[in-house]
Amino acid sequence: MTVDAEAARAATGSPNRLTELDLLEAESIHIIREVAAEFEKPVLLFSGGKDSIVMLRLAEKAFYPAKIPFPVMQVDTGYDFPEVLATRDHWVDRLGVRLIVASVEQAIADGVVVDDGKTSRNRLQIGTLLNAIEENGFTAAFGGGRRDEEKARAKERIYSHRDDFGQWDPKNQRPELWSLYNGRIHAGEHMRIFPLSNWTELDIWHYIAREQIEIPSIYFSHRRRVFERDGMLLSESEFNPCRDGETAAERTVRFRTVGDLTLTGCVESAASTLDEVIEEVAIARVTERGATRGDDRFSEAAMEDRKKEGYF
Repeated sequence: MTVDAEAARAATGSPNRLTELDLLEAESIHIIREVAAEFEKPVLLFSGGKDSIVMLRLAEKAFYPAKIPFPVMQVDTGYDFPEVLATRDHWVDRLGVRLIVASVEQAIADGVVVDDGKTSRNRLQIGTLLNAIEENGFTAAFGGGRRDEEKARAKERIYSHRDDFGQWDPKNQRPELWSLYNGRIHAGEHMRIFPLSNWTELDIWHYIAREQIEIPSIYFSHRRRVFERDGMLLSESEFNPCRDGETAAERTVRFRTVGDLTLTGCVESAASTLDEVIEEVAIARVTERGATRGDDRFSEAAMEDRKKEGYF
């Protein structure tokens, strides 16, 4: 149903009028069910962040009362926030889904990726992820990317073809007219699926509030020792010590996105409830990645370059 159709339905005074969130939810559930029916071995990429949690909640609804018929996989950098890992484990335990952890540490030890001391763990996720997909024979991987999140992600369709090297060619995307998806792949290839493509950050927060979804506590205001680097506030930790000239101090902050703690910044904020976060996000003029992800600041095409190599 289009927005115009929804407005027309509202004009009739129908008590069953769908909200915008209902429409987004229905579309995402349709996509998830379509993939489960079409692909032999799908997997849901689950970081424990808000977008992947919403995606997992949608998968739960798509197959309820049955269990989710595919595993979830986290690519663990070794530098993830403990609060995020704890939330990940709560969700996995509650739903009884199989969790696969693709460890960057293990990939380094096995020679799958090379730690040269300069490449970020976030970038080393690429080889780790592609190796895990190949080893497990996955033919489709759900990702939580949204089109408003970063301009390279706005180029990608809901079904995103990856070749036998796991790479994405933005010039060779398949049309999706009338929401019809072409999932044809050859041996060794796979498809990335983005059920949240038409959601915004604000939609995600409204849905979390409506469904009362459990998310990591660091999305809300809390006290934390942070320091400033490259215009961002980063967490002080054993993996991320202060450099010469940097000084850590305790501030009231929250995170808009989560990931590798050595590259993921926070923002000063007093938003400690869902309503306060929604109000703050509604007036924000910078996306969460643009404001707080150091790996997206290396160049104008940083995200697109990583996605072409096989990133989420």
